[in-house]
Amino acid sequence: MKTGTSATMFQRVYDVILERKNYSPDNSYVASLMGKGIDSILKKIGEESAEVILATKNENRKEQIHEITDLWFHLLILMGYQGITVEDISQELKKRFGQSGLEEKVER
Repeated sequence: MKTGTSATMFQRVYDVILERKNYSPDNSYVASLMGKGIDSILKKIGEESAEVILATKNENRKEQIHEITDLWFHLLILMGYQGITVEDISQELKKRFGQSGLEEKVER
Protein backbone atom coordinates (compact mmCIF):
# COMPACT_ATOMS: atom_id res chain seq x y z
CA MET A 1 0.00 0.00 0.00
CA LYS A 2 1.42 3.40 -0.97
CA THR A 3 1.51 5.81 1.93
CA GLY A 4 1.58 9.02 -0.07
CA THR A 5 -1.90 9.26 -1.57
CA SER A 6 -4.86 10.98 0.03
CA ALA A 7 -7.07 7.95 -0.53
CA THR A 8 -4.53 5.77 1.22
CA MET A 9 -4.49 8.09 4.22
CA PHE A 10 -8.26 7.84 4.54
CA GLN A 11 -7.97 4.05 4.40
CA ARG A 12 -5.16 4.02 6.98
CA VAL A 13 -7.16 6.17 9.40
CA TYR A 14 -10.26 4.04 8.79
CA ASP A 15 -8.27 0.87 9.51
CA VAL A 16 -7.03 2.33 12.79
CA ILE A 17 -10.61 3.29 13.70
CA LEU A 18 -11.74 -0.30 13.08
CA GLU A 19 -8.88 -1.56 15.24
CA ARG A 20 -9.61 0.93 18.04
CA LYS A 21 -13.29 -0.03 17.95
CA ASN A 22 -12.28 -3.12 19.94
CA TYR A 23 -10.13 -1.30 22.51
CA SER A 24 -11.22 -0.46 26.02
CA PRO A 25 -13.21 2.79 26.12
CA ASP A 26 -10.83 3.84 28.90
CA ASN A 27 -7.90 3.71 26.46
CA SER A 28 -9.44 4.87 23.18
CA TYR A 29 -11.49 7.90 22.18
CA VAL A 30 -12.89 5.93 19.21
CA ALA A 31 -13.97 3.01 21.41
CA SER A 32 -15.46 5.43 23.93
CA LEU A 33 -17.46 7.31 21.30
CA MET A 34 -18.63 4.11 19.58
CA GLY A 35 -19.56 2.64 22.95
CA LYS A 36 -21.91 5.56 23.55
CA GLY A 37 -23.79 4.68 20.38
CA ILE A 38 -25.05 6.32 17.22
CA ASP A 39 -26.63 9.37 18.87
CA SER A 40 -23.29 10.42 20.40
CA ILE A 41 -21.49 9.90 17.11
CA LEU A 42 -24.09 11.97 15.26
CA LYS A 43 -23.95 14.69 17.92
CA LYS A 44 -20.18 14.90 17.47
CA ILE A 45 -20.57 15.13 13.68
CA GLY A 46 -23.07 17.96 14.18
CA GLU A 47 -20.64 19.80 16.47
CA GLU A 48 -17.77 19.37 14.02
CA SER A 49 -19.96 20.55 11.13
CA ALA A 50 -20.83 23.71 13.06
CA GLU A 51 -17.12 24.30 13.74
CA VAL A 52 -16.36 24.02 10.01
CA ILE A 53 -19.05 26.59 9.31
CA LEU A 54 -17.71 29.00 11.94
CA ALA A 55 -14.11 28.64 10.76
CA THR A 56 -15.25 29.32 7.21
CA LYS A 57 -17.30 32.35 8.24
CA ASN A 58 -14.22 33.63 10.10
CA GLU A 59 -12.17 33.16 6.91
CA ASN A 60 -9.49 31.32 8.88
CA ARG A 61 -7.93 28.83 6.46
CA LYS A 62 -5.78 27.07 9.08
CA GLU A 63 -8.79 26.63 11.35
CA GLN A 64 -10.90 25.41 8.42
CA ILE A 65 -8.34 22.72 7.61
CA HIS A 66 -8.26 21.66 11.26
CA GLU A 67 -12.05 21.52 11.59
CA ILE A 68 -12.61 19.79 8.23
CA THR A 69 -10.10 17.17 9.33
CA ASP A 70 -12.02 16.69 12.60
CA LEU A 71 -15.28 16.37 10.65
CA TRP A 72 -13.83 13.80 8.24
CA PHE A 73 -12.36 11.85 11.16
CA HIS A 74 -15.76 11.66 12.84
CA LEU A 75 -17.41 10.69 9.56
CA LEU A 76 -14.90 7.84 9.34
CA ILE A 77 -15.92 6.81 12.86
CA LEU A 78 -19.57 6.80 11.75
CA MET A 79 -18.64 4.72 8.72
CA GLY A 80 -16.79 2.21 10.89
CA TYR A 81 -19.73 2.04 13.28
CA GLN A 82 -22.18 1.45 10.43
CA GLY A 83 -19.95 -0.93 8.46
CA ILE A 84 -19.60 1.47 5.53
CA THR A 85 -16.14 1.20 3.97
CA VAL A 86 -13.89 3.74 2.31
CA GLU A 87 -14.32 1.63 -0.83
CA ASP A 88 -18.12 2.00 -0.60
CA ILE A 89 -17.71 5.78 -0.65
CA SER A 90 -15.10 5.60 -3.39
CA GLN A 91 -17.42 3.54 -5.58
CA GLU A 92 -20.26 6.02 -5.06
CA LEU A 93 -17.97 8.91 -6.01
CA LYS A 94 -16.78 7.02 -9.11
CA LYS A 95 -20.40 6.45 -10.09
CA ARG A 96 -21.08 10.19 -9.83
CA PHE A 97 -17.82 11.41 -11.37
CA GLY A 98 -18.41 13.39 -14.54
CA GLN A 99 -22.13 13.56 -13.89
CA SER A 100 -23.93 16.80 -13.24
CA GLY A 101 -25.15 17.16 -9.67
CA LEU A 102 -28.53 18.09 -11.08
CA GLU A 103 -28.66 14.85 -13.11
CA GLU A 104 -27.60 12.81 -10.08
CA LYS A 105 -30.42 14.27 -7.97
CA VAL A 106 -33.00 13.41 -10.67
CA GLU A 107 -31.76 9.78 -10.73
CA ARG A 108 -32.25 9.32 -6.96
